[in-house]
Amino acid sequence: MHRAPVVRRTPLIASPTLAPLVAAFAIGAFWLSAPGTAKGAEVITLTQTPCQFLESEPQDHGFTSSSKADCEAINGKTGKDRLAKAKVMRLKAGDYVFRVTNKNVPYQLGFWIREADYNWLNPLHKATKTSVSGGGLTQGKTQDYKVTLKPGEYLYSCPLNPTPDYKIIVES
Repeated sequence: MHRAPVVRRTPLIASPTLAPLVAAFAIGAFWLSAPGTAKGAEVITLTQTPCQFLESEPQDHGFTSSSKADCEAINGKTGKDRLAKAKVMRLKAGDYVFRVTNKNVPYQLGFWIREADYNWLNPLHKATKTSVSGGGLTQGKTQDYKVTLKPGEYLYSCPLNPTPDYKIIVES
């Protein structure tokens, strides 16, 4: 009579060599996804309303928008003047979490922070310059974007809810 070999399946987490890695990954995933827990990173809170970031401008302009095209038209008329009056954010070099909230914008938004001279068409820039972006910000949702900033000049904006390119100066 032929017997099939006995195969013992050890759960991945029970493996003595992999358990610490799996645990570290699970803890790391928690730290990255849980609001307010980005260890060692300063949290910068930003609120998007139609066509603007509230904290970046001296006032809430009360714009209304049902699409990207609305903001493109609004910014075409008011963007240059608003940007001239916008607050320049000044930060120390280090780790940051930009916590961005979609407040009252009825379509999906995102966030993009990058070095001021970043050109997304340049493959060298993709490999050597800072650029962090993401979408998925539906109305009422808040999302974190983690980035390490070195001394220099940066811009942040939302390409999906076109906003002006607000400036950040990072010093050592």
